Amino acid sequence: MTKILAFAGSNSKDSINKQLAVYASGLIEDADVTVLDLNDFELPIFSKHYEKSHGVPENAMSFLNYIKQSDGIVLSLAENNAAYSAVFKNLFDWMSRAEAKLFYGKPMLLMATSPGRRGGISVLTMAKERFPRHDAQIVADFSLPSFESNFSNGEITNPDLDNELKRKVELFEKQL
Repeated sequence: MTKILAFAGSNSKDSINKQLAVYASGLIEDADVTVLDLNDFELPIFSKHYEKSHGVPENAMSFLNYIKQSDGIVLSLAENNAAYSAVFKNLFDWMSRAEAKLFYGKPMLLMATSPGRRGGISVLTMAKERFPRHDAQIVADFSLPSFESNFSNGEITNPDLDNELKRKVELFEKQL
């Protein structure tokens, strides 16, 4: 069975990006999905001085192991001030210190959503530029605008957007 790792680049307890990641990963047929919550991987703020004194924290190494053990990644990024959330950036920094090519060539469905009409497009654009340098194989990307208007009861309610995501999931599945 295919192992899928799904998570949001957010530490919000009611993360809309986590809801989107859970929905999208649930569309993948014959998959064993592991959903991670960044709140379970508390890390100190990255600094070279901390790393020199203490090494890379165990929680960063643990998250890397989840990536290594997966066959594919479903990631939905929260957007804060047109960039990654601080918690995701910190995790990303720590993992990249341990392993520069931290995505291990795994197929990735990269997404973002937000309450606004742009649907996290700024962070999505940033990640599409950056992640391949860390060995991400971004197979498809998806932006869900106006989350509250287009998502309810665990699914996308706008038929056009839902069909678009389903097409992206199919592309992702073909690469697993």
